[in-house]
Amino acid sequence: MTTRANQLHAASRGKIAEELSQAYDFDPKDPHFGLSRHDLGGPQLERRAVLRLLAAAGTLTAGHLALGGGIRSAAAAGGHLKAAWAGIGEIVTLDPARINQVVQFQITSNVLSGLTHINPQLVAEGDLARDWVISDDGKVWTFNLREGVKFHNGDAFTADDVVFTYNRSNDPAKSIHSRVISNVASVTKLGDHKVQITLKAPQASFLVKTLERASGRAMTIVSRGALDSMGEAQYGLKPVGTGPFSVSFHQLGQGVVLEKNPDYYDPERPKLDKVTITPIADPEPLAAAIEAGDIDLIGGNAPAAELIDRFETNQDLVVNMTPDPGFQAVWMNPWRDPFVVTDFNKPVEELMKENGFKVRLAIAKALDRDRYVKQAQFGRAIPAYGSINPAMGFFFDKDLGDTSPQRYELEVAQQLLADAGYPNGEGFPTLKLLHTSPNRRESQVVAGILKRNLNIEVELETKDGPIVLEDYLKMEFDLCRIGSGGDFDPDDAIVDWMQTESKFNGLKRDKEKMAFGYFSDKRADELIDQQRLETDLTKRKALVQEANRITSEKVACAFLFHPMSILVHRKSVNYPAESRIPGLVELDRVTIA
Repeated sequence: MTTRANQLHAASRGKIAEELSQAYDFDPKDPHFGLSRHDLGGPQLERRAVLRLLAAAGTLTAGHLALGGGIRSAAAAGGHLKAAWAGIGEIVTLDPARINQVVQFQITSNVLSGLTHINPQLVAEGDLARDWVISDDGKVWTFNLREGVKFHNGDAFTADDVVFTYNRSNDPAKSIHSRVISNVASVTKLGDHKVQITLKAPQASFLVKTLERASGRAMTIVSRGALDSMGEAQYGLKPVGTGPFSVSFHQLGQGVVLEKNPDYYDPERPKLDKVTITPIADPEPLAAAIEAGDIDLIGGNAPAAELIDRFETNQDLVVNMTPDPGFQAVWMNPWRDPFVVTDFNKPVEELMKENGFKVRLAIAKALDRDRYVKQAQFGRAIPAYGSINPAMGFFFDKDLGDTSPQRYELEVAQQLLADAGYPNGEGFPTLKLLHTSPNRRESQVVAGILKRNLNIEVELETKDGPIVLEDYLKMEFDLCRIGSGGDFDPDDAIVDWMQTESKFNGLKRDKEKMAFGYFSDKRADELIDQQRLETDLTKRKALVQEANRITSEKVACAFLFHPMSILVHRKSVNYPAESRIPGLVELDRVTIA
């Protein structure tokens, strides 16, 4: 290394050390992580405030401290991007009140807006909110809205639309995300372009979980006029928003066409004129399409793991990988033999006396996750033992794999199965594993591991993604391979999945026959409610991790792996770093040669 390079390297290290010192210089007992009202004001945080917020959230990494920025390649604006949404046969709805899949809100994030939107560091920035101020007690947030913004149908965006969206989303009959805004006491119009949101208690995840346009969905702004004129069913197909693109075509099974919004509030965006999104469920047709140049980019679910090596060796393609904010699991229906548990509100020692629980734990312990990751994910995943993912940094419990009863112990798993009345799998019923078509290969790996380790038979039941989700919500399965994505905050992982009233927890089940869905534990419910409102970082971490341990110890499911967020596109596509938000596919800055 030259003297000049040494000097630059030393300067960089010194600057990084200084920024680290500033980032962690806060009082964890402060309701807002040691940030002043000015620090928390919008619409965009300065670098010093961003680093401090990341440190307080436990998500500050070395990548955030790198000096300098990436070089954006020059490309002409305009053009038609052809995209495939992987692992899905049809895009059922784009109404944010009904969206329950990442593959859906990846699209609506390009069509609809929120008061805030996250950047690649998962920090909220102003979207329809021009700026905001917060009261000293952390409960009252006053937002100044952008003026001159229009919906795609020409209607003017005003504070009335924010109030309307809140009232609609607050009604559980109209929105599956109503619990997301349960801490909101009121939303008040202070002027045509000014609103005040009052919380019942300070909330650590308010800007990201509640107001963010993609991950929250409860306050993704919808058009009053369009809903009145179109009706909810048609609005679900072609929602009217204020985002960079409008929906010009959407037919179930055929896909979605997005057109440039010429009246978008940022005149520099979007760059593209048109985006065609085609759902492709199966791996080989997907690979053939992008290799032939019939499509330019793959969104939706991550491409099948067996395709990634193939894509990486193709000189015409770019494979971009980053930790994905999600988890995947094998779910066991507690209302079906042989893993019946009708009450999880018991100490683990008591549950261990029940044959149904022994079977659940035996299956979880017999899942050799290292083997699974190697065979099914080609090494591109992290074994999971809870729903809190590594992308959450500070909240992730890196020791859970060593302490959880779900850790791989073959002899213990085999003994548990024998104690439940099935020595070496004898007499064990054949189970059906419900999964989507893109997950067939990895589901075969799961079935193979259970056959190898427990000598039990698992038949694969392959259905389209929307049907799998529908059966899952109705609790119509023995085993189900499904999981979560876009979990940017602990609320996403435990509020949405691990509470008795979680939106995925048997939402459409027969409630007369099933008192709860796949899991219910009063202590976990209490802890999850408490962590939502806890703004002391250390205390929130303790609550999150305790709830996470309960779901692992009581086998809410057999946690399997944390995936990678994989974006694949042709080299003709310029996908800038500022658009690379894990779990999303942001197209407003994308250009194509």
